[in-house]
Amino acid sequence: MSEKHLSTQFDAELSGISTRVLEMGGLVESQVGQAVYALTHFSEETATQVLQVEERVNAMEVEIDRDLSTIIARRQPTARDLRLLIAVSKTIANLERVGDEAARIARTVQRLIHTGVSGRMRLPVQDLAFECELATAQLRKALDAFARLDVERALEVLRQDDEIDQEFDGLLRKLITYMMEDPRTISASIDLVFVAKAIERVGDHAKNLAEVIIYIVKGTDVRHTTVETVESMVR
Repeated sequence: MSEKHLSTQFDAELSGISTRVLEMGGLVESQVGQAVYALTHFSEETATQVLQVEERVNAMEVEIDRDLSTIIARRQPTARDLRLLIAVSKTIANLERVGDEAARIARTVQRLIHTGVSGRMRLPVQDLAFECELATAQLRKALDAFARLDVERALEVLRQDDEIDQEFDGLLRKLITYMMEDPRTISASIDLVFVAKAIERVGDHAKNLAEVIIYIVKGTDVRHTTVETVESMVR
């Protein structure tokens, strides 16, 4: 079999893997949106759907990881291609964790509904919805950067990461005020702190994806590095 034919097969396998990663990314992005919808509308049905999707996301991670291992064993890729495959493995691990955060939110919604909190207490759920919009926008940008292997788009994700952190800090202060003013809100407010933290982690995983994209394209590990330093490294 010719080297050109082998190379064409390898490229086709990589393209197939990338397509499935983007499919998995779209699924977890939708999952996060559904989880926050379940919270803002106290919809147990939607929360249940989120938990059902989690099983599919987990299965996709296992399947893609298995195929990556097969490609590595069969093709014995060169350094650049091996870097890409390792980066894809990191990408799906981050996406799976985003799905975990969505499931965590869904379980919190179920708990709030079952305790009767949703019908008798005013909660700042719309603020959480705004934080979620920021986080899912970051995730969408990171997936777009992955699809195009666009370093500039990945840098945008890194630059905007602080916005979600600031929103989380604001929500935390607001929830503390709720608890101080009305002790009856303490239990529900603590639940919402964990929801806010889960959404913040979605943003963190989007940032991780952006760092992986830079690694794929530039071969430079930019983890634990300031945005300014990253920008200077990739120029």
